[in-house]
Amino acid sequence: MDVSVIILNYNTFDLTCNCIRSILSKTVGCSYEIVVVDNRSSEKDAKEFLKLFPDIVLVENSANVGFARGNNIGIEKASGAYILLLNSDTELKNNAISLCFQSLRKNSQVAVMASRLEYADGTLQHNCQRFPTLRYKLFELLRMQKMMPQKWAGKILLGYFFDHRSAVFPDWVWGTFFMFKRDLLKVLPGSKLADDFFMYVEDMKWCMDFKRSGYKIAFEPSAHVIHHMGKSGGDKMILMETNKQIFLSQYYSRFRLLLFNQLDKWLTK
Repeated sequence: MDVSVIILNYNTFDLTCNCIRSILSKTVGCSYEIVVVDNRSSEKDAKEFLKLFPDIVLVENSANVGFARGNNIGIEKASGAYILLLNSDTELKNNAISLCFQSLRKNSQVAVMASRLEYADGTLQHNCQRFPTLRYKLFELLRMQKMMPQKWAGKILLGYFFDHRSAVFPDWVWGTFFMFKRDLLKVLPGSKLADDFFMYVEDMKWCMDFKRSGYKIAFEPSAHVIHHMGKSGGDKMILMETNKQIFLSQYYSRFRLLLFNQLDKWLTK
């Protein structure tokens, strides 16, 4: 099996079904399986998935264990050499899985491959990001991107400045479409994806752990995926900010953390 696609479902039955249908209709050129992990949904009996898609692997958790841990449970049941974590609120626009798989297996220095993400109307989502550093914070604060060609500024800063039309190596990418070689789990602490966050910011932490092990994170612009962002979760800003502060405290000194927070305040003025 080339790729195991892990889809975490929590009260998103219709979205998950649409995601599965897009995989079945768009994916060619690689062997794959679909593993649906249900996090104790109350909306509908998870076994309904098997009535519609009898070939999937269904995992029913006895409780809602969160995003990261739910995906780790799915990985334990998966048989693919490569793992794709795919949000339930996504739909493939093209052969994104095979495109990323082919690109990822050609480069042994890359741990994670991300696709291009778009809203249903085609508007870009900025899933390629930089880790916080003084250099990039000052770059944004001083608006230095206005002093150089937009293409250069986009690749230096990424985020909202990057047009997502070319291949690039970001520091971290969203967990919405997150493909990696299964064997590389062994380089991570505990030989698994970190699951100490219930949800949000875990993708940043995963990428940090891979990069600290000497691997790159990559973006494949030819792979296009619709992401109905916000459809699979509720209010998230407080939890995201809390987890971000925990993340920074785990990997940055106290002085740098205070400095980053102050620069963020200036940037949002």
